[in-house]
Amino acid sequence: MTATDPTLRSFFQSPKYAVVGASTNPDKYGFKVFRWYINHDLPVTPINPGNKPIPVDGKEYPVVTSLKEVPSPQETSVSFITPPKVTLASLKEAKELGFPSVFLQPGTFDDEVLEFARENFKAVVAGEGGWGSEGWCVLVDGERGLKAVGKL
Repeated sequence: MTATDPTLRSFFQSPKYAVVGASTNPDKYGFKVFRWYINHDLPVTPINPGNKPIPVDGKEYPVVTSLKEVPSPQETSVSFITPPKVTLASLKEAKELGFPSVFLQPGTFDDEVLEFARENFKAVVAGEGGWGSEGWCVLVDGERGLKAVGKL
């Protein structure tokens, strides 16, 4: 099962979002993806075991340490910016908690991660496709998804 534009739309239909691997380092994709959600006025929860607030454009955003701390998991789609081993462990937790949809950024998955995700979530945006050269990416494909569901 390959991600498609309808899969992207399904991911962005959620009223809330979370970013596993959110970072305080502006050079890392964990920061860039989190900031993308903030810059698009989307309700987003940053997740990082370091639990340091993330400053974006002069405002600090509190961080939670795990998916277990995210309110309303059934209403929250999750973006991952973590190594495959961490992604797989977090996906297992996300499944138990009832998160419906996941977006696996390039570099966050291997075959085992993709298989698990595709078997356990309503929508999985990952792998080949999208408009970027490395596959589906929130930074490249996100606005198209937001437009498709009327959020942009």
